[in-house]
Amino acid sequence: MRIPVNGIEINVTVEGSGEPVVLLHGWPHTWRVWSEVIPELAGRHQVLAPDLRGLGDSDRPAGGYDLNTLADDVLSLLDAHGLRTAHLVGIDLGAPIAFFTALRDPGRVSRLVLTEGLIGTLPGAENFAPPWWFGFHRVPGLAETVLPGHEAEYLNWFYRSGTLGRGLPAHIEDAFVRAYSGTEGLRGGFEHYRAMPGNASLIADLASKRRLTVPTAVIGGATVGEATANQVRPLADDLQAFRIPDGGHILPLDRPRELLEIMVPFLGRA
Repeated sequence: MRIPVNGIEINVTVEGSGEPVVLLHGWPHTWRVWSEVIPELAGRHQVLAPDLRGLGDSDRPAGGYDLNTLADDVLSLLDAHGLRTAHLVGIDLGAPIAFFTALRDPGRVSRLVLTEGLIGTLPGAENFAPPWWFGFHRVPGLAETVLPGHEAEYLNWFYRSGTLGRGLPAHIEDAFVRAYSGTEGLRGGFEHYRAMPGNASLIADLASKRRLTVPTAVIGGATVGEATANQVRPLADDLQAFRIPDGGHILPLDRPRELLEIMVPFLGRA
């Protein structure tokens, strides 16, 4: 369903009941990246899985891709459902959004889970070089001009790479490709990349002023690995680091059982 949030409409899937969990996806995903883990989580929690601003079936505004606005999107989603607090889980692009929200507004976040997503340019990830597509996506107007008509070929490369060659179920790949087809579908994703340098500065500035007090779990796969934990550890009062070494970047679809074995007990802790 689509609901008004922070001046735009976002698409959000809501299932289950109990202590709420918000699942924040990355690129080139939609909320469906969580489709293999939602059923079990929904047996214990109220699960809210939105499409991020600019992505999936949510609105694609020209602006608002800075972390302050993206964090406001998350908190406005909670407000729209009458929720004061929630657990936040973020993968890929969703990880820095979840981290920034927890650092900026710790009273609204019960527990934090970060997986396969770097946190700006915080120290600890110096050995992780930005992939080639970061620069391509950041050039204003370029990628969404070049790629239309070849979305499936381009995006499916990411899905194969993100599962260590195993690939995704065909219906999931098809849904992702539909979400990012056409100039506007592509642009919404690339706006997040174009905002990254400014967002890295926002993270660094906030991290220089406060500590992460929210209990946090960092789960690495074969791509980002331990880099996120290395970034977060110096700032965190309560951090647990995990690794799924044979899991690709898209852990919720590639290794959902292993991911749940970590997330369920962590989110269920008193």
